[in-house]
Amino acid sequence: MIETNFWLFLAAACLIAAVPGPGIFYVAARTLSEGRASGFASTAGTALGGLVHVVAGSLGISAIILASAELFAAVKLIGALYLVWLGIKTFRNAGRALSLSSGPAGDTRAFRDGVLVEALNPKTAAFFLAFIPQFLDPAGSNPTLQFIMLGAISVALNTLADIVVVLMASATRTQLIGRPHLMRRLTQGSGVFIAGLGLSLALVRRPANG
Repeated sequence: MIETNFWLFLAAACLIAAVPGPGIFYVAARTLSEGRASGFASTAGTALGGLVHVVAGSLGISAIILASAELFAAVKLIGALYLVWLGIKTFRNAGRALSLSSGPAGDTRAFRDGVLVEALNPKTAAFFLAFIPQFLDPAGSNPTLQFIMLGAISVALNTLADIVVVLMASATRTQLIGRPHLMRRLTQGSGVFIAGLGLSLALVRRPANG
């Protein structure tokens, strides 16, 4: 890959990572409702889910999914229903646990949820397929490796942005933890927001060139 292309990619990837998106809002909501450890676990999960899309994109699997209306709809529907279910569960559990930590079991669940939420989001697949090929070196000997490398860098930058958001959301939660009524409302709001992300995913249309 030529050096100029790489620096252009890095600048664009940094800009994209800094712009709030569904991933940032998701980890913020999980942090507000369950605590910092859960937020970090969610971030690690979405990072792994993002890498799944990077590998799938480099192997052509994502292109197959985006090209098929049926496959796209199936993945989108599963991802949307999963988010809605997580949102409803968060809302219903709002009054049960208002501690600073969700515990090891909760953190493991948050990690798993993060992986599934990101891996089942076809918008992420479409993004990588539209964004990364612009910066590949056509004269390079291994475009697959180039794709994976750039995708991994993009995921790492997005993860750094998520970590900053987790720290900010955790600080807010710590300040509110001594006010149970307000904390309950905040957790319920996080659940509604997560469910809303699911509904918005359900309305996503397949790319016209898919």
